[in-house]
Order: sequence, then structure tokens, then C-alpha cells
Amino acid sequence: MNGMVNGIPWLTIITVLPVVGAAIALFSGRHARGVAQVVGILAFVLSIVIWLHLPADGSIGMVESKAWAPSLGIQYHLGVDGLGALMLVLSALVTLMSVDAAHRVHHEPGLFFALVLLLEAGLFGSFTALNFFHWFLFWELSLIPAFFLIKLWGGPKRGPAATQFFVYTMAGSVALLLSFLAVFLSTGSMEFGDLAIMASNGTLEQQVTAHLGPVMMWLAIGVLAGFAVKVPMAPFHTWLPAAYAEAPSPVTMLLTGAMSKMGVYGLLRIALPLFGPQIAQIRTPLLVLAVITVVMGAWAAAAQTDLKRIFAYSSVNHLGYCLLGIFAIAVPGGANVAVGTSQAAALNGVILQMFNHGLTAAALFWFIAMIQFRSGGLRGIDDFGGLRKPAPVFAGLMGIALFSSLGLPGLNGFVGEFLIFRGVFPLSWVAACVSVLGLLVTAAVILTVIQKVFTGPVPEHWATFPDLHGGERLGMAPVIGLMFLLGVVPQLIVGRVNPTVEYLLAHWRF
Repeated sequence: MNGMVNGIPWLTIITVLPVVGAAIALFSGRHARGVAQVVGILAFVLSIVIWLHLPADGSIGMVESKAWAPSLGIQYHLGVDGLGALMLVLSALVTLMSVDAAHRVHHEPGLFFALVLLLEAGLFGSFTALNFFHWFLFWELSLIPAFFLIKLWGGPKRGPAATQFFVYTMAGSVALLLSFLAVFLSTGSMEFGDLAIMASNGTLEQQVTAHLGPVMMWLAIGVLAGFAVKVPMAPFHTWLPAAYAEAPSPVTMLLTGAMSKMGVYGLLRIALPLFGPQIAQIRTPLLVLAVITVVMGAWAAAAQTDLKRIFAYSSVNHLGYCLLGIFAIAVPGGANVAVGTSQAAALNGVILQMFNHGLTAAALFWFIAMIQFRSGGLRGIDDFGGLRKPAPVFAGLMGIALFSSLGLPGLNGFVGEFLIFRGVFPLSWVAACVSVLGLLVTAAVILTVIQKVFTGPVPEHWATFPDLHGGERLGMAPVIGLMFLLGVVPQLIVGRVNPTVEYLLAHWRF
């Protein structure tokens, strides 16, 4: 399918739109949030248009390709399949939620919303680029506004948190860059599609070995390390709790809702297609790290008393399920029908979990922002109690988001996790069984939050805790509605993603 649907280059437009919006917002002063909202709505509508124009066979569609620097292997090459298009929808949705939650930003609002829109452009570029050079530009572009959003608008320890975030992610980027430079020097190509074809027939490893020696495994480890930092996977996760806790809540929504998905996306778009055989060789240690990420994230969340840190570690736990599904798929050797079915279930679950976690985690940090505003900045789990009585709507809606995070059947959080475990169990039953501990501890954490914040006697100073006003209810209603809708009708996403899953698995080699 050509990217020029009705003669319009949709992918270029959706990427450029936030950049133009950022330039306007920068000089709009107190009207900057209005500009960001308009741009956010337009971007969301465009993402839905792109989602509805996907090829039926699951291949890359809406392709735009122009020569950029051919002698260097650089092309302006865009395209999306079900995975990329879904991430565009998620990024646009989370950005809209973040802008809505940021109505109390009064310090330099023009710069704040300009950086948010630049971050959105970085996300869009990362999810549509099919050439490494082009992709890497946007991968790094998203890092810069995120750093300044934490550094300039964060909490009291924002300086060290922003620096740690920047150093960790830059180190991951360097590992990625070095690995890809080695691939380029060996093949002369930076095209993901061409390199994936070479990897599937064994040519990629032959050429790399001929030029550089037996370094293919080290290149795979470099790429995996780059994405592991971004997800993040234990033990590369230590930057995350401080960054999530110190960033203003609207920025934390972007970090957890959209930016963390860049790492998972990179594993699916780049690591598995190009380094499948190498990942299959080290599948067991990778599965061990994924299980540690799941279980450690849940236990670490249970040890926290700060609501933001609880859900920061909970994010590590939930993204660990994505890692579990991805590494379980990499079964060495030829796959039989049973293995193929399990791989398809796990991969569908991973992609669905990416979207559902982004939606739910962003909503939870939005609720925490509302709690902080109403309480004068408090967010300790022991600072509250009995809020269900003075604020029943607030307690009810946040309770739905919490139960979605817990994975309650009937809500969106359940379906992705169920499909991941359905796929992983036949592929690695030990990893699946140990990871169930993460589910149990997460349930205990979520129920503890509900018990301590919303139930019990109401402290006298919280007797007049304000409930959600009309604007907040209006903003949150579509998000909560989507949690129910995707919990009951997950086919809305799976139906369009499954062809991409089948296409990817047919072309990957382990």
C-alpha cells in the first residue's frame, strides 16, 4: 500500500504536526495549553485515520520513501503495520491525556507545552521510521524534551533524577549506535526491511562475520542493552523510580504511557527480526532477566509508601510481562504448529499489553496529580484514608483504573496478560509459573492502595476532600470507558494486530 492515501503523505504530516504546534505553543504564553490541545486532537484523529488504512495482510503499509543520502545508506523511509499504527494511536492518546492533566502548569507554559509536543513528534518519528539513521534521530529527539521537562518542572530532587535518566538512556543509545555502525559497515544498508531479509536467510551474519569476525552475538547484546534501558529491564531499571517520582505527573504520564513502549517496540521492530538466532541462543538468561523484572518490580512496589514510586515499580512489573512474552517467542530451531500458535498468542498479548499498560498507567498518574493538587502535594499511601466518603466519584473512577492495573477480567488490563501467559506457558512453563508471583504481589499492592487511601475512617482534615469536578469527569470518562470497551471487546485491537503478528512470525528466523 502506498503512503500517499488519497495523495496525502499521512505519516509525514502526523510527525511534522507536533513540531509546528511546538513552535506556535512556544510563543503563545498562557494560551499554549490550548494550542497543545488542538494539536493533540488533530494528531489523535490522524492516528485513527492511519489505523483504519492498514493493509489487510499485516505487512508494512502507507510507505513513503525518498532518497536522502544513498551513498551512506540513508533514506527517508516511513511505514507502519498494526504494531506501529497502534503505537501512534497510543502516543497521541497519552499526549492528549498529559496535556489535559497539565492545566496547572503556570511556570513558562509556552516552553512546557512546546517540549511536550516535541516529545510527541519524537514518538511518532520512532514508530514510523524504517531506516536506522532516520529512526535514531527521532529516538534521540524524544530524549531531549523529556530531560528538560524533568529538569525544569520536576520535584525537589529533579536535577539528579534528570541527569540519571539522561546518562542511562544515552549509554543505551551509544550501544545501539555502535552495533548498527558495525552492521552498516558490513552490509552497506541501514534499512530495517532489507536487513531483516538478510537475517532471515543467514546473509547478515555471514557478511558481518566476513568483515568483522565472529561479533554477531556482541552486536545483538549491544542492541538488547539499548532497548533494555528504555523498557526498562532489570538491572537497567534504576533510573526509572527517581525519574517517575520527580517528574511532574503529566510528564510521568508520557514517560510511562508512551516512552517506555519505545523499548518494547524496538525489540519487536529491530532486535528480533535482525538478531533472532542470537537472541534464541541466549534465550534462557534473557527469560531469567524478564522474570526478575516481573517479580522484582512487584516486590519493590510493595515496599514503597510514595504513590508515584509504587506505580513506577508497578510499571516495571507490567512491562516485564512484555519482555517475558518477547523472549519466550525466540524458540531455537524450526517451529511446529503448536509452537507457532503459542508464539502468536504471546505476541498478540505483548502488543495488547503495550497499549493497555500505556492507557492504564497514564490514567493512574493522572489521578495521583489530582490527589496532589487537592492535598497540597501529599502522595504518601499513609497520608490519606476514607476518601471514598467525601469523594465517591474520584474513588470509583480511580478504583476502576487500579483494578485494570491489577488485571481484573472485564477490564483492559486482563486480556493482554492472559494472552501472554497463554502463549508463554507452552514455550517456557517455568518462566510462566514463577512470573505468576508477580501477578499475586501486584494484586496485594493494588488492594493495599485501595484499602489505605479510600477505605476506613475519614481523618477530620480530609472530610471536605473535593470530588472530581465536571471538567475532570469529562476528561476521564473516555479513558475509563476505553478500559471497559477493550476489556469486553479486545478484538477492536487484536483483530487488526493479528495479521501483523502472523506476518512478523512468518518472516522471523530463530
